Amino acid sequence: MIRFDVLTIFPEMLQSPLEFSLLKKAREKGLIEIGLHNIRDWAQDKHRMTDDAPYGGGCGMVMKVEPVARAVAAVKQPGEASLVVLMTPQGEVFNQNIAAELARLEQIILICGRYEGVDERVREHLADREISLGDYILTGGELSALVVIDATARLVPGVLGNDDSASRESFSQGLLEYPQYTRPVQYSGWQVPEVLQSGNHARIERWQRIEALRRTWRRRPELLEKTELGSEDRKLLEEIKQGRI
Repeated sequence: MIRFDVLTIFPEMLQSPLEFSLLKKAREKGLIEIGLHNIRDWAQDKHRMTDDAPYGGGCGMVMKVEPVARAVAAVKQPGEASLVVLMTPQGEVFNQNIAAELARLEQIILICGRYEGVDERVREHLADREISLGDYILTGGELSALVVIDATARLVPGVLGNDDSASRESFSQGLLEYPQYTRPVQYSGWQVPEVLQSGNHARIERWQRIEALRRTWRRRPELLEKTELGSEDRKLLEEIKQGRI
């Protein structure tokens, strides 16, 4: 079981998405726990301020270190494999490998920044890891936190129902996933490939591997540089490039 604790000034933003689909079922089964915490609850002034003007001047406001530090200390569960993650556009770009690493932990604390960002002391002294969704700016870390929760939770054993599903998806083996089809066999002249109707599992598996290699080569060739391919895969890829299959 893994627990996610989200520190935010807008916990309401996350409530609805967590009440549907796999995440809801996983929570009901006790496979994951999710706590939403309002950082304002740890602000000690009468206005519950969580931000202030930046030292040195500049536009915007900066989230204060004190309430964030108190919130982390309050929700961090002693003795467990906990990780404090700061959601920031300056962090490492999130991917399937990171999700798999996080899925092995017992607790993940996600700090959602706002405004112009957080006091640097949060980054230096409280966060164990910084994660970004990509090279763009969101209004806050809440949407990023939801993505991390969703991608990580589905790798927790039992969440998908069939744990083999995750291992076959895009990026799980370094490649994009092969094309998927379902009924009907033909629609508007668009046909399901014959091999998938054959019932020959060896032929189907070979087709799936070829198509995964083909799709990755055409759409995300840089992934092939990071993936350790066996001799058979390298042979298939060369035939794909030469147009023989």
